[in-house]
Amino acid sequence: MEIEKILVVGAGAMGSGIAQAALDGGCSVSLVDADGNRASGAAEKIRHRLEQRVAEGKLSVRERDGMLGRITAIRDLSACGDVQLVIEAVSEQENVKRSIFSNLDSLAPPETIFASNTSAICITRLAAATGRPEKFIGMHFMNPAHVMKLVEIIPGLDTARETVETIVDLCSKLGKKGVVVADSPGFVANRLLMPAINQAIQALQEGIASRDAIDAVMRLGAGHPMGPLELADFIGLDICLEIMETLRGELGEAFRPCPLLRKMVAGGRLGRKSGGGFYEYG
Repeated sequence: MEIEKILVVGAGAMGSGIAQAALDGGCSVSLVDADGNRASGAAEKIRHRLEQRVAEGKLSVRERDGMLGRITAIRDLSACGDVQLVIEAVSEQENVKRSIFSNLDSLAPPETIFASNTSAICITRLAAATGRPEKFIGMHFMNPAHVMKLVEIIPGLDTARETVETIVDLCSKLGKKGVVVADSPGFVANRLLMPAINQAIQALQEGIASRDAIDAVMRLGAGHPMGPLELADFIGLDICLEIMETLRGELGEAFRPCPLLRKMVAGGRLGRKSGGGFYEYG
């Protein structure tokens, strides 16, 4: 099955990026959020990014108009219609995701594939909230989703081979590299990345080095495009904490979140999204 119509559930940074990536691949996209204004705002954000690409000579006006004609902001899941794929991109809370998929299971056509953009949650458990585990899969896009090339593809215990092949083909259509990985806590990207970020925060808390020194060592010494503290701000410290809590619950105390990370989230210092984290953002 070739995917042409996609519903993206969740219109935050990841949802809007995924929607734009789908537009880039020639798909039609419906975008829905519990906050209807947020869905409209995400569509406007996409329009603005496309305008920038036109100004830079990377996109023609005709191409821009064609893409904008293929995105619709909707207010209710019941308007999902005849979509072939649903990609969920809401907050990293398992009960919220399960509730959405359970609701969608009675609304979407039986042939519709369900995918979660979860960063760390077990795909098999999410699939169990539906009556279509063979059509349930993980699609973990990297942030920003309309730019980054990697998509981790995570089959659950009962995901059909045909579903995996369809999603691998879709990633190619979107200009992404789909890499199939096991349904294990954090998959590959966050199983490796989040403990490294957590250790960087621990090093800062213990006074081993300053913020700038920690980031410089990893940028200049390890060739990372961002230092771990800068990257944590970019991801969102609340998201980092949620992922670490998931890893700790699944894998044990070796993945305990650093106290400083907990403190900063409790204090509302979430990174770029809140205007300040380890760095300040005007």
